[in-house]
Amino acid sequence: MQTLQTALLIALFSSSTAVAHEATPVDKVLQRLALGGPGGWDDLSVDSNAHRLYLSRHDHVTVVDTLSGNVVGEVPNTDGVHGIALVPALHLGFASDGKANAVTVFDLRSLRTIDTIKVDGKDPDAIIYDPASKRVIAFNGDSANATLIDPATRKVVGTIAFNGTPEFARSDEHGRVFVNIEDKGELVAIDPKAATVVATWPLAGCEDPSGLAFDAAHRRLFSVCQNHKMVVTDADTGKRVADVPIGAGPDGAAFDAKRGLVFSPNGKDGTLTVVHEDDADHYRVVATVPTQKSARTIVLDESAHRLYLPAAEFDPLPANAPPHTRAPIRPDTFTVLVVGEAGGG
Repeated sequence: MQTLQTALLIALFSSSTAVAHEATPVDKVLQRLALGGPGGWDDLSVDSNAHRLYLSRHDHVTVVDTLSGNVVGEVPNTDGVHGIALVPALHLGFASDGKANAVTVFDLRSLRTIDTIKVDGKDPDAIIYDPASKRVIAFNGDSANATLIDPATRKVVGTIAFNGTPEFARSDEHGRVFVNIEDKGELVAIDPKAATVVATWPLAGCEDPSGLAFDAAHRRLFSVCQNHKMVVTDADTGKRVADVPIGAGPDGAAFDAKRGLVFSPNGKDGTLTVVHEDDADHYRVVATVPTQKSARTIVLDESAHRLYLPAAEFDPLPANAPPHTRAPIRPDTFTVLVVGEAGGG
């Protein structure tokens, strides 16, 4: 009898697990916003409450209404813009102008430029707002440091030095900001209020970590690497808790807390790896969604549970092109892919 009961319990558990796995949401490309226009792109940001998407476009920021999919305006003269940090409480946006070594400050309502802040570094790239310290942080790729800006006064208030090239960053909104150090294969924790590095953790076997996502509830960081893996790190101890296979060429990452899903946009493959968080230390790939080659950066609209991935088509390089030459973008092929749950609202 005991053996039969045990067998029934195992069967019931297996069945429940299978049902849970089958219930994992299926994501797909729901829409393609054909925006066109010249220039490349890098990072992007979204304001869920205002339904606005902010796209970096080489020398300007394009702003899209996420409800209609229409362009509603732009912020001009952002030379070499990489990213956009939003401070809705002040109605301000901050764009990192890599070529100008500056940050453009603009009004979120009118999109009018109201200030330009020179950074104490070279090539400001990733940029975020940390609500705990009330600092905008621009991570300067070519000078291996970060510039701290008080958004209320629009003044530089500090600098943090790194031992390598900072890439994408995330705030835990409780006093810590985390950033991948791309060329060293490291993850660094900083205290923006004190303007100090508080911890450096190696990401052994992770080549050129770029995109970074964060699960606030379970205190887990997700670094995407260029050698087909995602490294999961405990944000309190720096302990490595999992490695997850992903595609090639990611330059961003996102985490949907409500659905317990981590996303890696793989620009070289033209896919999106969808990873389910079974618990804080266990993860599994549940889908590989076809997207488009070059779709390497990503942002999540948390209220709508929609992902936005910019992409474009490229002309082939000439046979005699120098090494590391970028292929030219075909005119007016710039598109934003909208990804979400099939059949979702």
